[in-house]
This record gives sequence, C-alpha cells and structure tokens, in this order.
Amino acid sequence: MSNQAQSNQAQSNQARSNQAQSNQADGFTDGAYGYPGGPASQEPAVQAATRSDPARKALLDVRHEVGKAVVGQDATVTGMLIALLCGGHVLLEGVPGVAKTLLVRALSTALSLDTKRVQFTPDLMPGDVTGSLVYDSHTSEFTFREGPVFTNIMLADEINRTPPKTQASLLEAMEERQVSVDGLSRPLPSPFIVAATQNPVEYEGTYPLPEAQLDRFLLKLSMPLPGRAEEIEVVRRHSEGFDPRNLLAAGVRPVAGVAELQNARDAVAGVTVAPEILGYIVDVVRATRAAPSFQLGVSPRGATALLNTSRAWAWLSGRNFVTPDDVKALSLPCLRHRVGLRPEAQMDGVSVDDVLGSILASVPVPR
Repeated sequence: MSNQAQSNQAQSNQARSNQAQSNQADGFTDGAYGYPGGPASQEPAVQAATRSDPARKALLDVRHEVGKAVVGQDATVTGMLIALLCGGHVLLEGVPGVAKTLLVRALSTALSLDTKRVQFTPDLMPGDVTGSLVYDSHTSEFTFREGPVFTNIMLADEINRTPPKTQASLLEAMEERQVSVDGLSRPLPSPFIVAATQNPVEYEGTYPLPEAQLDRFLLKLSMPLPGRAEEIEVVRRHSEGFDPRNLLAAGVRPVAGVAELQNARDAVAGVTVAPEILGYIVDVVRATRAAPSFQLGVSPRGATALLNTSRAWAWLSGRNFVTPDDVKALSLPCLRHRVGLRPEAQMDGVSVDDVLGSILASVPVPR
C-alpha cells in the first residue's frame, strides 16, 4: 500500500474512532449536542432565555408546527431555520420520498412566507427560472414576466438534472438577490433563499454542480431515511387521513412572519464571538487546505459561513455567545460541500465527513 493510501486509511480509522468516543463533531446532524427544541432545550437556562425573547420563541414554535407534517427530520428543520437566520441557501440531499418538498412547504406555511417549486429538467431554460420579456400585443411592448425565483423560499428540485447554463442562471439571484434582464436589475423579495435538492444515489444523466456554485450554498444537509418508529408514525398519520397537499388540515398554522424573522436576525447579529473562537474557526478551515485527502480546501467564504451559522445556532440554543461546541456542531453541514476528495482517497473508501471529523479532533480547542 502506498504512503498516500496508508495516510488516507489512517485518517479514516482515526475519524471512526473519534466518532465512537464522542459525537460532538457531528452534533448538529444527529442531535447529540442537543438541537434547539430537543433535549438541550429543556434546560432551565434555555427555557428562561426563550421566555424572555419572543423572537426565539417564535422560531422554536416554527419547528413545532413543521413537526405536525414532517416526522424525524428535526436536524434538517433546524438547519433550514439557521439558513433563514443567516440569509443563506441550502443544499438538501436525500433519496426520493423523505419529505424534502413537504418540509419546505410546511416551513413556509409556519413562517407565512411564499414558496415556489421548480422541477429542474434537461430542457429547462434560464428564463424559465428567472423570468423573461414577453410581447404584449395590446400595448405593442415587451413586458417582464417574473419567474418562480421571485419568491421567499425557492425549491429547486433535483438541481443537478438541468444543464450548467440553467444552473448558472441562479448564481446572480443567489449571490446578489436580484435578476438582471434587458439591462435592468430587479430585486428579489426579502427574505429569499434557495433550497436545492439532490438525489445522492442516482447520477446518470445529471450535471454535477461546479465548485463555484456549491460554495454559494450556506449548508449541505443530509435527509436520512426515518427510523422504524418514525416510519410507523408516518404510516399511521397517512392511515388516519393525513394529506401532504393540505397542510391546514394537518394543523400547520402560521406562528411567525417576516417581522419575527427580522427581529431574530437582528438578535443573531448581536451574538458575541471571542477572538479565541475566531482563531479556532480559521484554524479548522486552514486545516482543510492542508489535509492530504483533500485536493480542494475551504475558502475564506466558508470561514465566514461557519462563523455566521455558529452564531445562529448559539442564539437558537439560548446563548448570546459562541462556544467551540457551536463551531463543531456546524462544521460538517457548513464545510462538507466546500471541499473535494482526491481520487485516491475515494478509492480507499474515505468520505468527506471522515476527514472533517479527523480535522475537528486534531485542531486544538480554545479553553
């Protein structure tokens, strides 16, 4: 076995050992650290902070409302809330049938936000997403007809099934929050985020997103298949007449709106970050650039994304300061799509999460 292969295998083994000893590095994904609304939310300090902050209570109430329609995806719902608090976009990865569309619809209903869904196909054109000029025979003029991107939460379903030209049409909207047509820039509604989905097991006939576009997504969230008890609950609800197309009948109600979301964003902006934590974030990001299994490390944009999401997570958890555990909790969903494995590492069966877990275990934690 080559030295490179031995290094890759050692990293993989170390990561698995570290995960067996401690789940903190993957706390955001599996709830070990205590997602907002989960076990950690029952602590008296968190309860007191929630009672004294209407904006936090409203956001946690949103999680409860979404749970009336979506079962077993608490971490993903929290990730979507973090994205809304940070004004960032989300890449959802999961096999068909795990309620990706239902989650976005329930979230928009609970937040009183507009949402539109676009099924990305090989024949989809850029104008089908952003909008285009249409000739009006009555006025003999061209008028702009808005595309589905003019919404609050745009669900880009199977974004990797459309050619790069159409994928790129989203770049300006995602980065600048505007659409330029015929020399005029048209602002998008606020808030605005893109929730794009990918099927992780079917790649035939797809167009993988380039690194430049992946870097525009704040988080990459994995939606796993539900456990046995959760799947029984899903089937039970359907046996009792649950209709995923009728969320009002399922009891999902608006419990927050744009005003509460803006108040929450203002509160997140006030969360303090100690210089030691800033250094820790930078050390984690820089370690990805030196990892032998990665051919592409995290850019400075990834460092700022990790900072912002850690602040949102800290605020949702009832604190006005960021801890190293907050950074660890968000490292995987925030960084996993910003790095690239070397081909030899892939052949050795090393995963991105394995390497990131190893990095989190090796970077010194500030005390």
